[in-house]
This record gives sequence, structure tokens and C-alpha cells, in this order.
Amino acid sequence: MSQEKYIGMDVHQATISVAVMDAQGKLIMECLLETKAATIVEFIQGLQGTLSLTFEEGTSAAWLHDLLKPHVSRLVVCDPRKAALLKDGNKSDRIDARKLAELLRTNQLKPVYHGEHGVRTLKELGRSYLTLTQDVTRVMNRIKALYRSWGIPCSGTTVYAPRRHAEWLAKIVEPGVRVRAERLYQQLDSLQPVRLQARRELLLESHKHPAVKLLRQIPSIGPIRAALLVALLQTPHRFRTKRQLWAYSGFAVETHDSGEYRCVRGKLQRNRERITVRGLNDNHNKDLKSLFKSAAISASTRPGPLHDFYAAGIAKGMRPTMARLTLARKIATITLTIWKKGVSFDPQQLHRQAA
Repeated sequence: MSQEKYIGMDVHQATISVAVMDAQGKLIMECLLETKAATIVEFIQGLQGTLSLTFEEGTSAAWLHDLLKPHVSRLVVCDPRKAALLKDGNKSDRIDARKLAELLRTNQLKPVYHGEHGVRTLKELGRSYLTLTQDVTRVMNRIKALYRSWGIPCSGTTVYAPRRHAEWLAKIVEPGVRVRAERLYQQLDSLQPVRLQARRELLLESHKHPAVKLLRQIPSIGPIRAALLVALLQTPHRFRTKRQLWAYSGFAVETHDSGEYRCVRGKLQRNRERITVRGLNDNHNKDLKSLFKSAAISASTRPGPLHDFYAAGIAKGMRPTMARLTLARKIATITLTIWKKGVSFDPQQLHRQAA
């Protein structure tokens, strides 16, 4: 029977530190590789036995995943935010590689999803569109911040209109500040066409994916949101239940409690006034959370079944913020149900608990 080997890789731009352990946890090999495809593959092919390999999610993770997946029995791209033991004690490239190999051997790593090559193009186009949208928003915020810093009211969107640039620039008295505003307008004017082109490319690619058409049936999920959902999630089958999708989207409730019991006359009793801190989980996909939140805000202001669901929550005494959170969760649940089962949107799904 082939010997099992566990390989930990600490990946950097120029080099990769590698540690190899056997099934008993004995370190049998350490080396330093150049971060080049041919060198890495040659090293892996030189090892015998059943190979399990891990490295942290990072800039090169997608490339390494596709490169090494065919050459090992098991590949885990681990989430560094959920590997607390990596931060414990001394730290160096060699030590990190050893820790990764040990954590892989003892099955203590949380994997990051990498897969679904059929949506790789859509994923990259979605990432391009989101990045450009963030860049445009950042420049727009800077323009308004500049005017506000000099006491010039600038509510609304006319401050961004190209035909109104000269009018707004004339309100700035300081020459240096005016030059800053001109440069910001130049940035905005150059980014807007690129963002529109990225939007067109995303929509064109999304037509190749049947799931996009399915998801567009959901109120407040338009062509862009549907395309981004498929790009960000890739497949619904990575989530067994709706609660797993909630956690990935940043809608899972976390509770932190301490001192639950006290001793009264020699007997343990639960405290009546428990000190519990509640909040939404921090470790999530921020783009996906923003998408579901914006969909919930849009649905809560437009007539339709989702607005009725939101209004029913308000009528029961729910705070508007909590009602929107509940609506965002419901939209996520319906997305998972429709995508998994390939069914049409049914308003009755708003009253069902199962996902």
C-alpha cells in the first residue's frame, strides 16, 4: 500500500517553502522552490505515494489550484482566517509550511471553494465589473468630499454630470483645490466608459448560463444582479442548507456568551440575566452581502410580493433594519431554492421555511 504524504506550502511571489510529513506526523522533507509552474509540478511528480496538499488562499491560489489539482489525491486551499494555529508561536516560511502540513494531516483546515471551470470567464468579468464600480464610487465620493470640505452644498447627482463640470468648478475659489477637482473629474470621465464596457461584457457572457435566466424571475434580481450571483456563487450545490448560504453572505447570527451558570446552595443554576452579545458573522463574502442587501432595499420600496413580505414584518412590530435583514435572508433562500431545483419563482415561497 502506498505511503500517505501531507504537503504544506507557504506561497510567496518568488519562492515557495515546502514541508512534507508522513501519516505519523514525521517531517520527511523540506525544501524551497521557485514559484514557477514547471518547477512546482516537477517536485510534486517526484514524490511517491498518496499525496495530500494544502496552501493558503491568496493571490496565486486559483492558479496553483488549477496547476496542482491533477497531480495530487487531495487538494485543500485553506482559509487563513480560520487557521488560528498558524499565528501561534514563532513564524517563518519554514514554520508556516510545517504547520500547514500538520493541520492538513490532522484535518483541521477549513477549505475555500475553488471549482466550476464553466463559470470562470463569468467570474472574472464579474470581478472586473465590481472593481470598476468600486473605483467609480470612490472617485464620486472624493468629489463630493472636496466640495463639502469647502462649504459648497452638493446634494444630488448633478455634481457628476459632464455638462455641468464647468459650472461646479466655478464655485471653487482656491486655484489648487480647483485643479484637484479637475483631476477627479478626469478620473471619473475615464472610468465611466470602461465600467459600461465591463457591464456589457458581463451581460453578454451571462446569456450563456441558464441559471441567470432562472434567477431573474426573482423580484429585485435584475440582469446584473443575476449575473453577479452566478459569478460569485458558481454553483448552489456547495451549500447544503440555507443557513450555510446565510453565513457565506454575512447574514448568520453569532452569539457570544460567558458565565452562564452560578452556584446557589451547592447547586448549579443557570443565570436568569444572561450576558449575550449577538451580531452578524464577520467572515463572509462582502460582494455577495452587498448584492443581497441592495436587492432587499430595492424590493422594500417597490410594490410586489417581496414588498408585502417586508410590510408584514413592519406590521408585526419589527424594526425596519431587522425587516430588511429578514427580507435579504429570504431573497437568499429563494435564490438557493430556485437555482438548486430549477423551478420558477413562486410567491408562496415567501411563507415557507425550508430552503
